[in-house]
Amino acid sequence: MTGDDTKHLPLEDLHTAAGARFGAFAGWSMPLTYPAGVMKEHLHTREHAGLFDISHMKLFEVSGPGAGALLNRACPLDAGALDISQSKYTFFLNEAAGIIDDLIVTRLGDTRFMVVANAGNAAEDEKHLRALAADFDVKVEALDRVFLAIQGPEAWAALSRASIETGSLLFMHGIEPKQNWFMSRSGYTGEDGFEIGLPEADARALVAKLLEDERVLWIGLAARDSLRLEAGLCLHGQDITPEIDPAGAGLMWAIPKDLRASGSFIGADALRAILERGAAQKRVGLKPDGRQPVRAGAALFDADGNAAGHVTSGGFGPSAGHPVAMGYASTPLAKPGTKLFADVRGTKIPIDISSLPFTPHRYRKG
Repeated sequence: MTGDDTKHLPLEDLHTAAGARFGAFAGWSMPLTYPAGVMKEHLHTREHAGLFDISHMKLFEVSGPGAGALLNRACPLDAGALDISQSKYTFFLNEAAGIIDDLIVTRLGDTRFMVVANAGNAAEDEKHLRALAADFDVKVEALDRVFLAIQGPEAWAALSRASIETGSLLFMHGIEPKQNWFMSRSGYTGEDGFEIGLPEADARALVAKLLEDERVLWIGLAARDSLRLEAGLCLHGQDITPEIDPAGAGLMWAIPKDLRASGSFIGADALRAILERGAAQKRVGLKPDGRQPVRAGAALFDADGNAAGHVTSGGFGPSAGHPVAMGYASTPLAKPGTKLFADVRGTKIPIDISSLPFTPHRYRKG
């Protein structure tokens, strides 16, 4: 991507003023770190409240009599079974059951849904959805919103102080608290957290209010990555891709059992065939021995030097206190306690398959 094509966040001036160091991610210029640095930003989110600008992600409103039917075709989802305001983690799959993108779909009304898509796939997702929508009585609208996330045990209190009440919003639900606002409670960090899509002027006012609170700190993409990795959550383009299916990715929990058997979503037949024969490799947590992080792309080997898989995400886990990684191991090896080796620039680093997450989830489910 040439510099000229790089997209910029609507609030870029605020990040610059806050001393952000920027880098390229999924075609966007994104704040990677702020002056506090990745370690402090990460721990601050776990202990207090981290504020993330996730405006690179895209919100789509899908509405009309055919909205549920369109989503049931596009995703392994029973849209009609969602309660109003209930959110569901799901996917767009291709015909081979590969994951085009992972998404969160929220039912806002009888025939209205909000779809949140990832940055790198937003244009692709929109094309995919619009092409499918041609067969349904439905309107797909890409919303122009600033998208913020506030994550951590004090996120709710900081929002409350900024006059946004969250008490009635349950985990994995989404509401429209004001006109042109969308607010959900999910959390890509493993902590209790909120995502708010809102017009730019409102976003600037909200950010100013939130940052008056010493519990709230801007958090960059680097800590977002270490937080989600400790929480065992996938990053599309690394841990899940169009070449990886939900069975191998360990994400079958997101697909209702009856749909596995009888769903007519795109990729359903391919997924049934994969489930029947068993996935050849599985996504696993990986804990390297010692202090040396093992990065994405490193090859994994068994004790006899046979190829055993590869690392898809890796780094240091500040809350875990040791290096953490995720990747794929051939199914017979993919169980906690198996000892493998990662090839890091020619050095074999011993690595244990570990259960996920590395840091316990603290979502507020009650």
